[in-house]
Amino acid sequence: MSISYEIVGADNAVLIKDLVDELMAYQKSMAHIHKEFFDGMSFETRMPPALKSAKENFIVAARDGGKLVGYAYSTVAPKEIYSDNFATLKCHAFFDFDSVNAEDVGCLSQFFVKEEYRCMGIGSELFSRSMEWLSSYKGIEDVFIFVSNGNENALKFYTGKGFKVSHDILEGFITVLRNS
Repeated sequence: MSISYEIVGADNAVLIKDLVDELMAYQKSMAHIHKEFFDGMSFETRMPPALKSAKENFIVAARDGGKLVGYAYSTVAPKEIYSDNFATLKCHAFFDFDSVNAEDVGCLSQFFVKEEYRCMGIGSELFSRSMEWLSSYKGIEDVFIFVSNGNENALKFYTGKGFKVSHDILEGFITVLRNS
């Protein structure tokens, strides 16, 4: 096994389509709150709108030879885009706007490693590259991660990387983690 990492441009995001769809299926399989919210989630409903609404996008993918085995998608976006929607779900605030001083926030928006490649350091490398990219923006003070309910391994991973659970939204469907 020889893992390599590559930056995927927003114009080539379709390269990670299968991984995004696999992430959505995985999240649905783990969920115990509002599992039906995942019914309409796919690459087509999540990536193009996210890529379009962010000021900056960063996708890093992991390959084992020619096979894509994981990815992380991060954004820099105006904090206001998080005030009124989540994909096609009902209106909910993602965080307390008064607690965010800067106009823009960073977000590790999507993160997935195929099951057979977990616990090999790939996730840590994807996370590290994403945080490095986010920290390159001088105006970004706050970084958020949104974890779907039922994904206890993801919560453990992110809290182990120094993120703190802030609150839940959408009646517990999403747990919001924050760097500060």
